[in-house]
Amino acid sequence: MTFFDLVQTSPADRDVRTGHEGPAGRPLLGHHFADALPELSLPWTAAEAPAPQLLALNEDLAGDLGLDPTALRTSAGLGFLVGGNVPDEATPVAQGYAGHQFGGYSPRLGDGRALLLGELTDCDGHLRDLHLKGSGRTPFARGGDGLAAVGPMLREYVMCEAMHALGIPTTRALAVTATGVTVRREVPLPGAVLARVAASHLRVGSFQYARALEEPDHATLRRLADHAIARHYPTLAEIDDDASRHLALYRSVVTAQAGLIARWMLVGFVHGVMNTDNMTISGETIDYGPCAFLDVYDPVTVFSSIDADGRYAYGNQPTIAEWNLARLAEAMLPLLADEQDRAVEIAVEALGGFREQYAVAWSAGVRDKLGIPEASPEETEPLVEDLFTLISGQADHTQLFRALAHGARGDLAPARDQVLDVAGFDAWAQRWLALGPDGDLMDRDNPVYIPRNHLVEEALAAATAGDLTPFERLGEVLARPFEERAGLERYAEPAPDSFGRYTTFCGT
Repeated sequence: MTFFDLVQTSPADRDVRTGHEGPAGRPLLGHHFADALPELSLPWTAAEAPAPQLLALNEDLAGDLGLDPTALRTSAGLGFLVGGNVPDEATPVAQGYAGHQFGGYSPRLGDGRALLLGELTDCDGHLRDLHLKGSGRTPFARGGDGLAAVGPMLREYVMCEAMHALGIPTTRALAVTATGVTVRREVPLPGAVLARVAASHLRVGSFQYARALEEPDHATLRRLADHAIARHYPTLAEIDDDASRHLALYRSVVTAQAGLIARWMLVGFVHGVMNTDNMTISGETIDYGPCAFLDVYDPVTVFSSIDADGRYAYGNQPTIAEWNLARLAEAMLPLLADEQDRAVEIAVEALGGFREQYAVAWSAGVRDKLGIPEASPEETEPLVEDLFTLISGQADHTQLFRALAHGARGDLAPARDQVLDVAGFDAWAQRWLALGPDGDLMDRDNPVYIPRNHLVEEALAAATAGDLTPFERLGEVLARPFEERAGLERYAEPAPDSFGRYTTFCGT
């Protein structure tokens, strides 16, 4: 079976992006990034997976990509999902990028255990990267073994699909396939490969890597910027002046990231490792390593075992995003003006828009969460500040807002019961109720179900031991996060006291 046997028949005769014809009009796996920016990648192949076994397959996403889910379950399909059975025309590459990791600059990171197989055209005519994680060592691997274990790959699957269901821009998970290889960590673990789909894998670190290349006129950096525009912000290509076009790109990334981080904060998501190589140009969430969701609301919450100083704590995420965008501006300076001081001035002014755009997105989002979208910021800002002061260290972030919807309908007890300062809460609630909150709107905006940390760990432990049932059930629940359903009460509850303090690990 060839790659084309995995692809559903397309109603069109041509791939709308590449113009290439495939058998029966089927789309090809493109190599746009590899062709456009060879300086930023190395051709490579995946390591052998001696006994591939499908653990999870996103059939809806496969259909959106024109892939046949039934064929993906065959031996040829499994070979494709671990990078062994790719079309002859494909050019799998390991992408190169730099990055600031916990504030320290590393000039050469890259896909140490990952491969970009190429690009597929989805049902809407958009290019989507198909990318493997855990597919073996590449020249960027440094000291790593290039492998991944079942647990961390299933974590990324459940987390990114939960984020997608919440309406937050994110990479997607197509499949997780066990490889039959044992991965050596603290203990031996079963190995796996994640097949990930993204608008692209261009990162702030991609621009940092291109900027560091010694070449006339920063030719690769310029091509990278125009490649990013074509991929993510195509209307900007109409701007003839190079400097104006590249400034517009930078502003677009600032806007996308301001909206994204606001969405993270509104649902209580903690990324855990916001290095510059983990910030996309597209504005999608990427790399779900030591991530988790808040139970109790607390701005200083840190889950990652490697974030000893709390750099990437929940409450720091907007500031870190702004810091990362400043690093992107530094990388792009040669594109903004010929004279260094003028380029810095332009970049500082553009970056200055982040805080305002973040504040607008956050303010609008929290008004929706409180059911008062028409209230003015002047009315709501003190109200919101007082609410988070009341609940800090006490109330469950997700449960509280669902409980407040009952308050909007006349029953404040579920929310009041989560706060120690009952008198303070009652005074706050009267101010809020005076604004006429809409409980139905709150139910549409505030999830019942998030990837509760104890449930994620339960599912991953069972899957690692060979039982996928808890993982599959959790995925079914999280696919409809706003719809409260009978019999799923445990999926809406915070962790029991016996779960203790939660710590996550990056899985490398």
